[in-house]
Amino acid sequence: MADILPFKKPDLKQKAKARTLCGNGLHKWRIVQEKQFDVRQGRLVTVYRCSRCNAEKSEAR
Repeated sequence: MADILPFKKPDLKQKAKARTLCGNGLHKWRIVQEKQFDVRQGRLVTVYRCSRCNAEKSEAR
């Protein structure tokens, strides 16, 4: 026999999360001043953090 999975509607919080700006890839990037030097690469690195969802990305110079 097959396993029957219960059907559950997504709650409003999950539904709204998918429709936010960050959910669509429109982040609000800010430069993080604490970390500016990467020890492994030995060069300056700019770290960006989204002010809405705290996602991070980095860019080497």
